[in-house]
Amino acid sequence: MIPLDTIGGLLVAGGRSRRFGAEKALAPFAGAPMMDHAANLFAELPAFSISARPGSGAEARGRARGVEVLFDDPTLPSGPLAGILSGLAWASRRGFAFLATAPCDAPRLPADLAPKLAANIAGARGAFAQTDTGQHPLCALWSIELYDVLEARLRGGEHPAVRRFLAEVGARAVHFEEARAFANANTVEDLTALQRPA
Repeated sequence: MIPLDTIGGLLVAGGRSRRFGAEKALAPFAGAPMMDHAANLFAELPAFSISARPGSGAEARGRARGVEVLFDDPTLPSGPLAGILSGLAWASRRGFAFLATAPCDAPRLPADLAPKLAANIAGARGAFAQTDTGQHPLCALWSIELYDVLEARLRGGEHPAVRRFLAEVGARAVHFEEARAFANANTVEDLTALQRPA
């Protein structure tokens, strides 16, 4: 079990929301922006940050909440791993040993996401959520020791799939029962479906 006080959080909100048609991080869900629901997952952690695009609504929302906002290195291939690299650097600066990540477009994620990953990482350098419907690689726990490995991959000009990178570094899959809790709102229709009772 990794102590929660050694973990920093990162809300991944740097996507362009092309399929959604607007910035989905700010889309209303149960009376609040969707990103706020995902951010609540980090309440048990000492601190969390937000990966966002400069000038985005996610950046503005994060700053309004007093949360540190991180930007991707523009010299690296774009994608979620670039945001996670910035998050690992932030976690290291803050003295954390691990970084817990969650996407901004999954507002029903289980409250025990970070604690359960921390309890089941079993000495690996990473852990990620898995349900009967598949893997959820952005719902993950990353050792800051992965910074150099990830930076080298991105500096090589390639942005691998997140699940492939996690497999390469030996990250551990942790099973969660409720698949619907990990559903993403990639489109407005997805969000409407998520707002219906189970």
